[in-house]
Amino acid sequence: MTSALHDKLVLGRRAERLATLVAEDLPRCRRVLDVGCGDGRISLGVLRRRPGIDLTGVDVLVRPTTAVPVVPYDGSQLPFEDGAFDVVTMIDVLHHAEDPQLVLSEASRVASDAVVVKDHLLEGAFALTTLRLMDHVGNARHGVALPYTYWTPDRWNQAFSTLGLRVDLWRGSLGLYPPPVSWLFDRSLHFLAVLRRS
Repeated sequence: MTSALHDKLVLGRRAERLATLVAEDLPRCRRVLDVGCGDGRISLGVLRRRPGIDLTGVDVLVRPTTAVPVVPYDGSQLPFEDGAFDVVTMIDVLHHAEDPQLVLSEASRVASDAVVVKDHLLEGAFALTTLRLMDHVGNARHGVALPYTYWTPDRWNQAFSTLGLRVDLWRGSLGLYPPPVSWLFDRSLHFLAVLRRS
C-alpha cells in the first residue's frame, strides 16, 4: 500500500523534476555516464531535454525493464577508461554504496569535465529517521542496498576536497515533492552539486 501510494503521488513528479534540474545544470557536453541509473526514467527525461548528448547507464542491479540501455557493474570499479565521459551523473546513488568515497572517486576518474551529484544531507531535526523512511519506501522492493549512509554537509565537503573536487554549482532547494508532502520530505534533506577538479 505504501509503495503504491508513493508511486502514484511521488515517483513520477520526482523523476520529472530531477530530470529537469539535471538537464538545466548539466555542463555543455556530449558523452554522459549515469551511474546507478535504476530504471532509467530520469536518464530518459534528461535525454528528452538535452537531445544532443549520448547517455550510457550503469547499475549494480539491472532491472528487467529500463527506459535506457544499462550496463551492469560491480559497484566499485566502473568498466570504463579514464576520462571516457565528459560528465558523470549520480542521482541518489552514493548513500546506497558500500564505499561512497570509492564510487565518487571512480566517477571523477571517468569524467573528463564534471561530476553531477544529487544526494541527501544529514541535517536538521529527525533527518536520519526521515531519510531512512524515504529510502525504504522507494527502494526496498527493488532489492537496492540500504546501508543508510547519509553524510553531513561537512562530510560531503571533506569527500569532495579529498578527491580534489570543487563545487561549481550547488542547489539546496530542489522542490521534489508537492505540498504538504514537501514540508516533511524536502526541507534541507537534498542537494544537487556540479563538481569539477580544483
